[in-house]
Amino acid sequence: MRKKSFLCACAVGIAFWSSLAPAQTAGTSNPPATDAVEIVRYEDESSRARIEPARLDDRPGVAVVFEGTDDLHYYARSETAPAPDLHLQVEARADGIEFDKAVFPLWEMFDDQALGRVEVYVGNFSVFVPLAKPNETTTPATANVAVEISGLACTSTICLAPFKKTLTATIAPASQSTWPQIAFEPAPTEPNEAAPASPAEPNEAAPAPPTSEVEGGSERQAVLPYGTGVYYLLAILAGLSINIMPCVLPVIPLILMRLIEQSKQSDGKRIASGLAFCVGVISFFAAFAVVSAVINLTTGSVLDLNSLFRYPAAVIVLFLAIVFFALAMLDVATLSLPSAITSKQGSGAGIAGSLGMGFFAGILSTPCSGALLGFVLVWAQTQPLAVSSAAIVLMGVGMALPYAVIVLVPSLLQRIPKPGTWMEIFKKSTGFLLFLIAAKLTLAALPKDRLLSVLTYGIIFSFCVWMWNKWVGFSTPTGKKWAVRSFAVALAVGAGFWLLPAAGQPADAAIDWQNYDADLVAQAKTQERPVLLKFTADWCTNCKIVEKRVYQDPQVAGLVKEKNVLAIKADTTLIDYPATKDLKGIYGEAGNVPVSILVPPEGSNRKWRGIFDKEELIDILKSLPEGEK
Repeated sequence: MRKKSFLCACAVGIAFWSSLAPAQTAGTSNPPATDAVEIVRYEDESSRARIEPARLDDRPGVAVVFEGTDDLHYYARSETAPAPDLHLQVEARADGIEFDKAVFPLWEMFDDQALGRVEVYVGNFSVFVPLAKPNETTTPATANVAVEISGLACTSTICLAPFKKTLTATIAPASQSTWPQIAFEPAPTEPNEAAPASPAEPNEAAPAPPTSEVEGGSERQAVLPYGTGVYYLLAILAGLSINIMPCVLPVIPLILMRLIEQSKQSDGKRIASGLAFCVGVISFFAAFAVVSAVINLTTGSVLDLNSLFRYPAAVIVLFLAIVFFALAMLDVATLSLPSAITSKQGSGAGIAGSLGMGFFAGILSTPCSGALLGFVLVWAQTQPLAVSSAAIVLMGVGMALPYAVIVLVPSLLQRIPKPGTWMEIFKKSTGFLLFLIAAKLTLAALPKDRLLSVLTYGIIFSFCVWMWNKWVGFSTPTGKKWAVRSFAVALAVGAGFWLLPAAGQPADAAIDWQNYDADLVAQAKTQERPVLLKFTADWCTNCKIVEKRVYQDPQVAGLVKEKNVLAIKADTTLIDYPATKDLKGIYGEAGNVPVSILVPPEGSNRKWRGIFDKEELIDILKSLPEGEK
């Protein structure tokens, strides 16, 4: 497995709970294994599990058999997981019978960039849950077993949301003597027992469990056995490192210009305005500490600065905020307080502006916070509340520290270059850099189907901001000014309702599309199973119309399921995709999409090119024979 960035561990901030439909029950003599159900999936990486009645060392119980890809793993121990209780956990329950604690197999070792070598389960393995009191004469003939699986799954590049899934099956405890034997080497159960080495490195021992602290009667995990003071120092260093991140660099010219202006003021005003900027930076981290504390106390999950990128709404708000500040750098928008306020507060406007700029600088640190920042942040949230909050605030102190030093030492201000044309060019260049950051670092978190809509809205939003600021002036009549700005607001709001919401679909209108694979299509033909091929592309507007009008229709989805049709999404976005080549080579199409092709068990293929009426597809689907249940 490849090394993954520790920032991926921020996925633990998201709580996502779901359950699976019951698996098919078995007979009472010797029940067969249930069908494997999907536990987690990310792109081509996935893990499935099924329940089998089994015996381990001649002890009856149920085996939870995991089947997964090689780049998706679960954490094996709570002590070395990114956060407490996010290791793989398996519990079984059933009416009339009792189960003991699960027996886990020997783990493998994984090199985590921040946590070091940690114990994980990956690929194919089994977990055994033994019966507590195995007795064929007193146990029921059959029992419905529910197995709850929870934890955190990661690939080498990203961690997914914490999960909790429930598998169900029927077993026959009265026939436990006939259950098949399984065998695997169990993992150590004693907390101080040395962890076994991975098969590839038999002589290497796993790292010792990290220490923990007890405060207020509750035990909290520490990621590494360092003292709290060391982590406080790391928090300050992490905050200092933010100032050289590319996301924060665009705001540096604004800070410099404000510092130059302050150097011309009296000592009191200069210090007040400069420290206000520092307070703004720290305020962002303090607000983040409050939010993380609430989440930690209510859900037990931890949060880090990158967790907001798992929420599309937060990503869009951040994108538009950065776009607005980019427009301000280009003098399309004006950042100022109302004159009614500034005339009454005098220097308060400068202090308020410095405070807001500091808060914005903290916001800009979120898209590309460093590994050290993420590491300390996750550690902080595994500590008692007071320690956690202090560490997060100290990150803000570290970020604000250089500016506090510059403000408090007047001689340093004199070394800043004098304002001139270079600063205006630098300022406008910063605007374009902010556009780059908005598109590259924020929108990268959005799914592809929303990306184009949000980018389109970004252009409309920019136009509305330009209209608000440049279509009117001080001499514009009040009525005309209100009319122009009302139209700008209406356009921005209307376009937002049209472009920004995620494209939803009814729960009964979901087709289980499989990724295109020529072998999968050939296999379906040999099984005389009908195949529905949807050739599409990310840049194809008509494809999205067909998706909405045809394939999101509940009747179409119902018939696809009823007739056991294999639904294949053939992505032709790029020229070298297999579906792009086969669209012309196998199916004889020129390459234009959308194209839908139904391959029936008997007869010739039916094709629909471009936008078509769903009734045509419905009639063909109805004519197909009933699929196997």
